[in-house]
Amino acid sequence: MIEFIDVHVHLRTGDKARLEADPYVISNPEGLSDHPDAMAEMYRELNGMAVVFDIDDETRTGLKVSNAEIAEWVAKYPDVFIGFGSVDPWKGKAAITEVERCADLGLRGIKFHPSVQDFAPNDPRFDPLWETCQRLGLAILLHTGTTMAAAGQPGGGGIRLDYGRPIPYIDDIAARFPELRIIMAHPAWPWHEEQLAILRHKPNVYMDLSGWAPKYIPQTVIQYANSLIQDKVFFGSDFPMLTPHRWLREFADLPLKDTVRPKILRDNAARFFGLQLNDQ
Repeated sequence: MIEFIDVHVHLRTGDKARLEADPYVISNPEGLSDHPDAMAEMYRELNGMAVVFDIDDETRTGLKVSNAEIAEWVAKYPDVFIGFGSVDPWKGKAAITEVERCADLGLRGIKFHPSVQDFAPNDPRFDPLWETCQRLGLAILLHTGTTMAAAGQPGGGGIRLDYGRPIPYIDDIAARFPELRIIMAHPAWPWHEEQLAILRHKPNVYMDLSGWAPKYIPQTVIQYANSLIQDKVFFGSDFPMLTPHRWLREFADLPLKDTVRPKILRDNAARFFGLQLNDQ
């Protein structure tokens, strides 16, 4: 029986698969393998599923990723993996073509990291991306809040944190593309209050709780997840930065209603992806 759906899991492809570690992901301290075969086995043992993706930031890093490889891993482990593609928004028409190819590959959404990819999501020049995703029924997963990518490097590696701010960037997109399903990745600290406002105001916007050990999630996020936005919040770990083991252990200690806990762990994501699980 599937007990949880982790909507935020990094899988390295293309050039990144040949690196010792993803330069933008802090390896998990428990030392668990991030090889897709090992990840599939880990989630299967935990009775979970995982949304897997890479991040196409070739303009910034020169590293190529492969959405085809994501699709291949999903085909190999369809009982465990749900696939998202990723495109570099600076590739223009090629990015649009790649979004369309992701849909043809059976991927369910597209992952973006505005701070790492160095773009303002609400810039009108990127509207064709959102229009294409909306037309094809592909969800988008957008990083929000601060990031540990390049943290501590001179100038933060040139990464601008403000591109992860929910207002105006996410709010503008949600308003202009009301049929586009948007997941805000992570509690958007230090702008999590803006994030909560969008979740209350825009029916097409959701959030995941990835990247934060549950005991550190801002209290207002927990309060709203336990009440007003309980149907719009997903479990996410951010593996391999944070393991699902630790996240699930700490999540069990949060002061959540018994009716809310299964929604966050599984039911909200199952409904979002149209999954018919055995016991539902």
